[in-house]
Amino acid sequence: MERLWAPWRLELIESEKPEGCIFCRFFAERDDEKNLVLGRSASSYVVLNKYPYNNGHLMVIPAAHHAALEELDDRAYDDLQRLLRISIRVVREVYTPDAMNVGMNLGRAAGAGIADHLHWHVVPRWNGDTNFMPVLAETRVLPEHLQAAWKKLRPAFDRALAG
Repeated sequence: MERLWAPWRLELIESEKPEGCIFCRFFAERDDEKNLVLGRSASSYVVLNKYPYNNGHLMVIPAAHHAALEELDDRAYDDLQRLLRISIRVVREVYTPDAMNVGMNLGRAAGAGIADHLHWHVVPRWNGDTNFMPVLAETRVLPEHLQAAWKKLRPAFDRALAG
């Protein structure tokens, strides 16, 4: 039997599940490395996905707790879209993917894991990045640890948001 090593999952298994919205908590807390927050704008932030589809899979999240995109006021919407554009640029710069998936799952039926707080997904993709593991073993292999990804991406977000 083959074993896949994913030590960051132990924290999830052993930890107490927090009350309330995790996305609201991440915005309010200032421990960006622990929460994998990559950057903040006036009313949005970017965080690495703790359950990624691929290396560099991140989410762009408004600070305001809304389930529907149309509930955001114009200023929050514009800020969210600006940060999404910056995130795509940073992922291209740092990971040089062949392509990207960018999207939102609005509602549980659409696949949203956290349906009551909308968020964009940015997933870098490479030619040939799919293999037999997800199909036959229902397992995804990610070669980069989340902390390593944070240390790689955070300086690029710092530069992009400063300019």
